Amino acid sequence: MSRQGMGQGQRPGIRQVAARAGVAVGTVSAYLNHPDRVSAERAGRIAEAIEALGFVPSSAGRQLRLGVSSLIGYLSPDVSNPHFSEIAQEVEYRAERLGMTVFFAHSHGDREREDAYLEAFEQRQVRGLLVSSFEPIESRLAAMRERGTPSVLVGRRAGDESQPSVSIDDVSGGRQAAEHLIENGCRRLAFVGGPLPVQQVTDRLAGVRQATDARPDVGGPEVIEVAERSIAAGRAVGAALAARPAADRPDGVFAANDVLALGILQALVARGVSVPGEVALVGYDDNEFAEASLIPLTSVRARHGDIGAAAVDLLFDAIEHQAGASAVTAPAHGERSAAPRADAAAQRVFAPELIVRESSRRAP
Repeated sequence: MSRQGMGQGQRPGIRQVAARAGVAVGTVSAYLNHPDRVSAERAGRIAEAIEALGFVPSSAGRQLRLGVSSLIGYLSPDVSNPHFSEIAQEVEYRAERLGMTVFFAHSHGDREREDAYLEAFEQRQVRGLLVSSFEPIESRLAAMRERGTPSVLVGRRAGDESQPSVSIDDVSGGRQAAEHLIENGCRRLAFVGGPLPVQQVTDRLAGVRQATDARPDVGGPEVIEVAERSIAAGRAVGAALAARPAADRPDGVFAANDVLALGILQALVARGVSVPGEVALVGYDDNEFAEASLIPLTSVRARHGDIGAAAVDLLFDAIEHQAGASAVTAPAHGERSAAPRADAAAQRVFAPELIVRESSRRAP
């Protein structure tokens, strides 16, 4: 095992790995922190160099690069919703791979609790924050960023272009759900969701309206607003729909999340309304319970794993950027340091995917 260029007893470092692999120091850093951003050919050379030299990445070195701590915070609004718990699982897994530890907190949709947790995270000097919120929060996050705590908004696109965010194209998701119901013969559509000021809910409804507007034979959607997107709220809506005469009942229902949809499904079936025969039903998120339901639920898949991983990656980038390119990776003699990032923050938007199951399969 060759260790040329190192004194006896000296541990190989990132520069030795870069020299042996024939790549820049920054490429080795990217391989260690963001392996998906390095080409397969270069990754193979770096892996061979690491093995040959016996290089061991230093977690202490990472903490020195990032600051006094490798702790990050994740604030979500609803611990009972599988959508957020599944994102949290991927956040924890991805952060662990990058050498960071996550503190989790849940606001339960309460603005005062949300503010209190943000203040607590900042007082504890976490290196960065991941925040899922139903409230307008960009100005608060901007102020924290100015004081040295970067953040990523998770679950909806930030209105402030300087705020990193990871989101789903909810307009597309709502459109896909409504188009699917129409293609399966539904002509009286209903949208169940709320509160309507919540951006994700508004966007999903906008997608439904795009689909119905494109079909003159389909009326505009009936909007049934709920105060919370819970299974109890869904059961209440389902019971009210079942109590209507069949001719006055929507024959296709799109719920703003799976928890609502499963409550609606339970209430309809319990009252003898056939799903999908009389009412076809689509949810949103494709959580773990959708496929396991008594009547498997058609749902718009929100790609929780991609959201969680991308959010952590963006936050890590923001932390490194704040620390300064020279502090993150000191360039070797003759190398150029990383170019400074543009003012516009990275805002990643993922395309949702409709997963069709028995709850909506009707003969057109």
